[in-house]
Amino acid sequence: MTPDHQHWWARPDPAALPGTTVPSQISAFHRSMPDYDVTPLVEMPAVARSARVGKVLVKDESQRLGLPAFKMLGASWAIARLVARQAGVPAPSTFAELKELAAGSPLQLLAATAGNHGRAVARVAGLLGVEAKVWIPAASPAELADAVAGEGAEVTVIDDDYDEALRLAAKAVELHPSAALLQDTAWDGYEDVPGWVVEGYSTLFAELSELTEPADVLVVPAGVGSLLQAAVAYRAPSTTALAVESASAACLLASLRAGQPRRISTGTTVMAGLNAGTVSTIAWPVLRDGVTAAVAVDDAAALAAARVLDGGGVPAGPCGGGSMAGFLAAAELPELRAALRLDESSTVVVLSTDGRT
Repeated sequence: MTPDHQHWWARPDPAALPGTTVPSQISAFHRSMPDYDVTPLVEMPAVARSARVGKVLVKDESQRLGLPAFKMLGASWAIARLVARQAGVPAPSTFAELKELAAGSPLQLLAATAGNHGRAVARVAGLLGVEAKVWIPAASPAELADAVAGEGAEVTVIDDDYDEALRLAAKAVELHPSAALLQDTAWDGYEDVPGWVVEGYSTLFAELSELTEPADVLVVPAGVGSLLQAAVAYRAPSTTALAVESASAACLLASLRAGQPRRISTGTTVMAGLNAGTVSTIAWPVLRDGVTAAVAVDDAAALAAARVLDGGGVPAGPCGGGSMAGFLAAAELPELRAALRLDESSTVVVLSTDGRT
């Protein structure tokens, strides 16, 4: 179903913006981690024909460093920066150096999550031998709590939304001298760690930069906006960016339409990783100036698109399905086609950010 006017936004004056060079140190750090591999880029010619574009490529993040999502990239680098700062030394060059720094540390890593971020924090904590505690809103899939607990973290499920889980995690840090909040969204006074998470995501875009020609359009699911912030920051200047959100948690869309950050009340969605009511404060100015268009899709569209991805060889979860659903919707809207400069010669890269659930 094509979204109505309240569920999309296009920049009235899209312009090319300079990108940032991907930091080679971060990519080298990730390449030193166990199970690192470049995630696949899968071509989908049938989708390209249907959408009337030249080529559609899907970046398949269904397996990244042993977990079914891209989140390990941000969590691992942010933890590396955090441990190094506490030790008063430069960021480690390899994961082995990070393990040496963390050995015997009393550090506790605390996080809130509605999707795979908390599991990534718990996985890295387990690899380093430090404790992790994670708060999860009850609207998240039931299997999420089990998955995070399976990584060795202490899990608290709350009968409230993601923003409240975040408040509780931040409050708990104040009660534990050795605890640190490891969060992928920023607010006033808490910006260093989320910034490091965004830096960590640069490895994904370093892999994309190895394409012969830059993508014309990059399609990215939004959530709190950190991955999208990295996409806008590290894309080629000629690449336009399409943000995709759940219709029940479209805080970025509301903010773009208002021209300033807007907090919204969220509902329940199968796109659990996108179920956020507030855009990260460090992401907002980047997205305000750099996102070309945004679209919100419902659960049915996301699940249908996940089946399309699966049929093309990408075992996508609901958030990956949402990303594809957003592109398919945008391809049917003349205003978004014009803003994104979509035509029969365009190369589109869709980020499928989670594995099949």
